[in-house]
Amino acid sequence: MQRQDFKILIVDDERSMQLLIKRILSEVGYTVSTASDGKEALLRCEEFRPHLLLVDLKMPVMDGMSFIERYRQVDVSANFIVLTAYGSIDTAVRAMKMGAIDYITKPLEGPEALRDLIEAAFEQWQIKIQRQVLKTSLFKELPPVEVMFGGMEEVLEEVSAVASTKATVLITGETGTGKTQLARHIHNISEREGAFVEINCATMTENLIESELFGHEKGAFTGAVAQKKGKFEQATGGTIFLDEVTEMNDLMQAKFLRVIESGVFERLGSVVTQRTDARIVCATNKDLQTEVAQGRFRQDLFFRLNVFPIQIPPLRMRKGHIARIAQYLIEQISLALGKEVKQLSAGSREMLISYPWPGNVRELQNVLERSIILSRIDTIDITKSRLINQPQKVPAGRLLDMEKKAIEDALILYGGNRKQAAEALGISLRTMHYKIKEFGLK
Repeated sequence: MQRQDFKILIVDDERSMQLLIKRILSEVGYTVSTASDGKEALLRCEEFRPHLLLVDLKMPVMDGMSFIERYRQVDVSANFIVLTAYGSIDTAVRAMKMGAIDYITKPLEGPEALRDLIEAAFEQWQIKIQRQVLKTSLFKELPPVEVMFGGMEEVLEEVSAVASTKATVLITGETGTGKTQLARHIHNISEREGAFVEINCATMTENLIESELFGHEKGAFTGAVAQKKGKFEQATGGTIFLDEVTEMNDLMQAKFLRVIESGVFERLGSVVTQRTDARIVCATNKDLQTEVAQGRFRQDLFFRLNVFPIQIPPLRMRKGHIARIAQYLIEQISLALGKEVKQLSAGSREMLISYPWPGNVRELQNVLERSIILSRIDTIDITKSRLINQPQKVPAGRLLDMEKKAIEDALILYGGNRKQAAEALGISLRTMHYKIKEFGLK
């Protein structure tokens, strides 16, 4: 984001002060306009829509305090810095209690003090915009299979071989590697006529997941006002995809095993047996053998799921294809946003290879989208991103250190908000909690 994008309105009845401040700020690139009192400023704001207002407290027609109070009702996001004489500091403090972010005394001490104050406000605004960009991401689609899994010919050959069979498939890989996309690809090339139905076991409570998977009858529990078909019924003739399958409790693991073995189940509140021929695909970002060894996952269920395992390697192990994935994302995100960004800077290409991408393709996607939105030319520079580390040669033993640093940086940027930090990195909230515990972060 450039300084010319940051609009500042000076509200002061002294014409000489208006011109002085305007010159000082315009010289370093800010877009500046002026008004002589609060009433004129209200009219000026309708057209100019400033991000920051420098407001003198003592003015005719409408004073600064009255103006701030009025304009707050129009634009709650605008920031104010008040201009006050040396003898009126108490008034400035009261203005700050009303929402002003700072104050500066008149006469001005010098241009540098004013510029430093405005620069701080500008940086705060940049961070705010960056958070909004990440929170309201516009581009959600991952690259097509041939791009997403480029260089993984063995994996794609395995997928082609198993797709037309009824075999249960277990997809493993880190968050953001495209497990759901690969599951959907398996369904698409299987030519099964039924639907592709997915459920994320990590987002379901223990009470809810049984109803979601198997359905329920009216009156089966409080709130069951009508009969509901479960995911297995919905996926009959098609594919059911269970993501984060390790999050099932012991009871659900046992009931799930029964469906795999016999294809039968009952809705909650019913004794009528239902049948499904849904093809089962499961995914997890955990090591299932470790989960079994530690008693968190049934061994017999593991054997049933592990009929045809497919491992997706993390992005950091596919360095030769990172640039291709990035270029595809740049083209598609630019098109979606109506931008003319076409390429990465040389430094950015080096960073793509050296950064460990703990959030994998989802994190890469988020960083590129943010960079494109903030770009002013047709080349983007992700080396300036606050979400990723500077490029460096990474020995294998340092990958965990870099992953820890990336998570620390995201947590700092979002003021400790784990959900926003996880979204920015392209990882699940559950993974964020796990990593924080693993690295001993606070």
